[in-house]
Amino acid sequence: MFCNQCEQTTRGDVCHQWGACGKSPEVDALQDLLVHCLRGLSQVALQAKSLGIGTRSSDEFTCEMLFATLTNVNFTTADFMTFVNRAIALRESLKLQIQATGHKVIESAITSFLPASDQSQQIQQGKDLEFAFISQSAQNVDIFSLKLTVLYGLKGVAAYAFHALELNQHDEGLYKFCHEVLATLDTQDKTLEDWLNLALKVGEMNLKAMELLDAGNTETFGHPTPTVVPLGQTVGKAILVSGHDLLALKAILAATAGTDIKVYTHGELLPAYGYPQLKQAYPHLYGHYGTAWQNQTHEFEHFPGAIAMTTNCLMPPHEGYKDRVFTLGPVGYPGLRHVSISDVSPIINKALELPGFTEAQDKGTVTTGFARNAVLGVADAVIDAVKAGKIRHFFLVGGCDGAKPGRNYYTDLVEQMPEDCVVLTLGCGKFRFFDKNLGDIGGIPRLLDVGQCNDAYSAIQIAVALANAFGVNVNQLPLSMVLSWYEQKAIAVLLTLLYLGIQNIRIGPTLPAFLSANVVKLLSETYNLQLITTPEQDLAATLG
Repeated sequence: MFCNQCEQTTRGDVCHQWGACGKSPEVDALQDLLVHCLRGLSQVALQAKSLGIGTRSSDEFTCEMLFATLTNVNFTTADFMTFVNRAIALRESLKLQIQATGHKVIESAITSFLPASDQSQQIQQGKDLEFAFISQSAQNVDIFSLKLTVLYGLKGVAAYAFHALELNQHDEGLYKFCHEVLATLDTQDKTLEDWLNLALKVGEMNLKAMELLDAGNTETFGHPTPTVVPLGQTVGKAILVSGHDLLALKAILAATAGTDIKVYTHGELLPAYGYPQLKQAYPHLYGHYGTAWQNQTHEFEHFPGAIAMTTNCLMPPHEGYKDRVFTLGPVGYPGLRHVSISDVSPIINKALELPGFTEAQDKGTVTTGFARNAVLGVADAVIDAVKAGKIRHFFLVGGCDGAKPGRNYYTDLVEQMPEDCVVLTLGCGKFRFFDKNLGDIGGIPRLLDVGQCNDAYSAIQIAVALANAFGVNVNQLPLSMVLSWYEQKAIAVLLTLLYLGIQNIRIGPTLPAFLSANVVKLLSETYNLQLITTPEQDLAATLG
């Protein structure tokens, strides 16, 4: 196997025997086979689009399937065999529709490819295709590096687009772009500059995907408002919902309304409390349990209720709690029961079987919901505080958390910031410091939880609005971005920031293994993208 798409690759290089995430070589091969089949589907879908044939089913399927190949989403060989066969069925259906218009299908090796019917043979096909792709692309290590950057970034775009389409937010240009990227991965005549420009285009389209998801979330659940969230528990039956999917959370809340079941969030669902149509509409959405995804094996072991995994962030479950974990959407793991968002009754029935919490416990609170409307609603106070010298600097400290050593940097950085600095945070990276009491500056909290990783869109809107208010560009603001990354959505967000021309971003705890030395040098020279050092050094460099 060859997998270097996440931050926790073996020895910081590549996973070649078993995935650090728990992914088997067999699943890795089937994921590569699926991407290969999606590339063929995309070529046919583009021809169909050019003829005015509707391709919405293929568009949505492509986004969901790219999402399924993200780190920590799906570990099930049988699922990927089903996905592969579905990709071929959609491709062949579009071919028939093209032929029905009197046009000849543009055939190629990839659009004519047929997977084997046997699992072991499909796995071997995936391994062979992976080897061929690497062999074909690795003749120029820098182009191969950017090609992987484009592919991994596209996976992040697809994940956000999938969440958006669940909320009935679509963009034909975004779908077409996803197909174009997949269809062009075999191209051998692109220069290094061409691939860099395509990577920046991925960033541009990710901005569109995040905008769509933001619209879907706010139109469905209202604009987030600052909301205090308990970190403890209350007596009663319990369901824990982890991941990112607000729509899945709402389905569970609606199905448990009127029962004595309390619903708790985990990981990236903490920001759900800021949305009025969730917390206010469902008072049994009680509180947040646990921290970031990499701590789930310990935290889930002690949760006395049913557990629902709605998106990526699933770790291989332990036997002690495996029988009470359910998966939804593209998530899958052997032995775990998969349920549909339209019928979450198995989760509820399991929660009713289990004891729930028998004692209440107060573990304090945190506040979330500082999205763009909330922050810009007090923009005048923020601007006045900056002009008066009360706020010296803003730090956006966000991204993904992870288990690899070095991530205590982000805790230390926040703790060491001077009291005239404000921290905006988003993503699960916040769990390194989300419960710290940093106080406030003239009533403005020094720690502002903007939301999930996709709420980088909100953070960007905040930065642009402040820049406009001060009559400068974003790079001239007293604002520094210090990001942590783990998986492919974080890469998509980074590409968005580079597309927007944001300079001086610090990223860690390590640089992506798929970035070659020359590509790192290019990004450093063009954008001053740099690896984190120590909190002391980075604060000194930033604040002077």
